[in-house]
Amino acid sequence: MRACVIHAQGDLRVEEAPEPEPGPGQALVAVRYGGVCGSDLHYWRHGGVGDFRLREPMVLGHEVVGTVVSYGPGATGPAPGTAVAVHPATPCGTCPECADGRENVCRDTRYLGSAARFPHVQGGFAARVTVPAGQVRPLPTGLDLRRAALAEPLSVALHAVRRAGDVTGRHVLVTGAGPIGCLVVAAVRAAGAARVTVTDLVPRALRYASAAGADTVVRADDPVDPGWPTEVDVAVEASGVAAGLDACLRLVRRGGVVVQLGMLPPGQSPFAGNLVVSREIELRGAFRFGTEFDGALRLLAAEPAFDELVSAVVPVRDAEAAFALAADRTRSCKVLLDFGDPEGREDAGDGADVGDPGGPGGLGGPGS
Repeated sequence: MRACVIHAQGDLRVEEAPEPEPGPGQALVAVRYGGVCGSDLHYWRHGGVGDFRLREPMVLGHEVVGTVVSYGPGATGPAPGTAVAVHPATPCGTCPECADGRENVCRDTRYLGSAARFPHVQGGFAARVTVPAGQVRPLPTGLDLRRAALAEPLSVALHAVRRAGDVTGRHVLVTGAGPIGCLVVAAVRAAGAARVTVTDLVPRALRYASAAGADTVVRADDPVDPGWPTEVDVAVEASGVAAGLDACLRLVRRGGVVVQLGMLPPGQSPFAGNLVVSREIELRGAFRFGTEFDGALRLLAAEPAFDELVSAVVPVRDAEAAFALAADRTRSCKVLLDFGDPEGREDAGDGADVGDPGGPGGLGGPGS
């Protein structure tokens, strides 16, 4: 079978790998789609994500969906042939964080396609993968596999909104209009935010943010853009750069909440710490997700407009081209690898939009 393996910075290969057999308690899943995440791009471009560095070849990918093939001894779950999404985390269940209901920050978790531990946890960018049976979720009625591939990043967005607290009737600022930032827009809309402002440097990214439900989009490099708010109630930093965090701290109201969701570069990052003190700003981190995965699937099933955020589907044999496309924010939002269609799709590899993010409707509109 084909697998997408990162060997070192810039060394991404599509290799033949042996098909796995499910062990005790495991499910075997035939992967159809895998979403290229920002962390996958970091492994490819930089050889690591934050403080997690590559030390051996690793199958990438943690945003995967497909169909159940079979189960190992003692495992049960959705019937073979059922379309499923894969929850990528296997928390230890015994550490203090797990005991406190915060499995997403488990100190001994296993996460698909992660170099956080050694040996690395091999990921889901392969034609078939084995995972604990409890991590496969049948898709709700009306949700197809392609849209379901957004479940993992949408779960990340939902967790960030949960960390922000009650956003009902609030004005929310989101810095960074990449796939996660756009999904944060959709998530805060679903949570009842009254107004959402999004900043980014890339005009096309801001178009996707508008499709996701942003009321106002702002060029982050234009200090006189009339869209800049005077003050917001809540800010979610989704760009992963210090300038984004600085903007959040300066624009959130006194006593407001800033959620740092984007992974900042390794080492120290400068930020306006005095504002945290003098304005009693609550600065909260948000890392991965826990129980939000099932809610993400329900939200995706209810809202077909999420399809607009999938900008291209590329056959796995062209994985490097897919990664290059996903890294070019002037041409893409969310790029999916297709493991089930070796000939590719009509939109595969060309960066063509699915839907029209600049058109009417979009996420967060009437009835959403």
